Amino acid sequence: MRLGAQGDGVAESEAGPIFVPFTLPGERVVADVGGERGRLVQVIEPSPSRVEPVCQHFGVCGGCSVQHISGEAYREWKRDLVRSAFAARGLDADVNELVEPGGKRRRAVFSVERTDDGMTIGFHEAASHALVAIAECPVLEPKIVAILPALGALIAPLTSRRGEARLIVTLTRSGLDVQLTGIERRLTPDVRSRLASAVSDLQLARFTAGNDVVVETLSPFLSFGPADVVLPPGSFVQAVAEAEGEIARRVVAAVGKVKTAADLFCGVGAFTFPLAARAKVSAFDGDKSAIEALAAAVKKASGLKPISARVRDLFREPLSAMELNEHDAIVFDPPRAGAEAQSQRLAKSKVKTVVAVSCNPATLARDARHLVDGGYKIESVTPVDQFVYSAHVEVVAVFRR
Repeated sequence: MRLGAQGDGVAESEAGPIFVPFTLPGERVVADVGGERGRLVQVIEPSPSRVEPVCQHFGVCGGCSVQHISGEAYREWKRDLVRSAFAARGLDADVNELVEPGGKRRRAVFSVERTDDGMTIGFHEAASHALVAIAECPVLEPKIVAILPALGALIAPLTSRRGEARLIVTLTRSGLDVQLTGIERRLTPDVRSRLASAVSDLQLARFTAGNDVVVETLSPFLSFGPADVVLPPGSFVQAVAEAEGEIARRVVAAVGKVKTAADLFCGVGAFTFPLAARAKVSAFDGDKSAIEALAAAVKKASGLKPISARVRDLFREPLSAMELNEHDAIVFDPPRAGAEAQSQRLAKSKVKTVVAVSCNPATLARDARHLVDGGYKIESVTPVDQFVYSAHVEVVAVFRR
């Protein structure tokens, strides 16, 4: 048996591999098998790497898949996720040890369901539409978990029994920023008034229904270097502040002393501002609200090199080789789909240094293949454990011509 990419134990049979969640290599187990999937019934001989899960919801909630693996086996598995992704693209990458920054997630996206028994806020079961109501979560900031019951009462009047809504909760420097999406109810003046009162009682920084900011008591912001960026509702941020800091330090160190850099898929500027401490930065992203937030923060920040922020869909309109050549270094941090079109243009450029940040080793390896075929060498590949107990891993890869 081996450990698969999603954290399942994988047993080989004459009919092919059988995937059994919550099992480990070397164990003897009883499993109820149907096709290529199995359900763990009993562990007869446990692996020395097996440990007790740290959460009551583990095994039901689909958020975590590997709380049962001890530290060393866990770290090697995460490292191997990256190594295997690069190997699948014919790249022999020397993957560094897993970096474990610690910290808890400051942003969570919950599913919300209203039933006859009340509100359910939580995460789906693995491979199921069923919701698990979250009473504890060892990977989330405690302030987020603690306020869930109160948020259920807050949003109950806005939800219906016709499907799920989505609740995005972000812990910012000024308090909790909450956005509810997937609702149909129109907000009357009376509803707004009651919401405003409830939000004030809960001391939320902001509450947004859909794209409608209902109440903003304090502008929700995060700090990146010397800049304070007010977040647009529902905006993407790195999940764990400590991981973000670790990644930013590695990005800046890899870029080194240059005059100009470009930050592609920059979001609200998590890497833009640290880079601008030493270089002129051109920041690009397809999210208009993120670019507007970044640009507004630039006007108030001090002690930085010039920053330009532009809206550009880098999937449809990647920077050309000529545009890329205007910079000494390129940083890109795309969504899970990766940056294939942009990496193909980079492969044709003369840029000396490229730093890639990714939450998907598979698409990163695909993009790395383009860079290597274009003449770049892989200098380093470092996994960062931003998504503890899950099959996801953040990666920082450095390429040089």
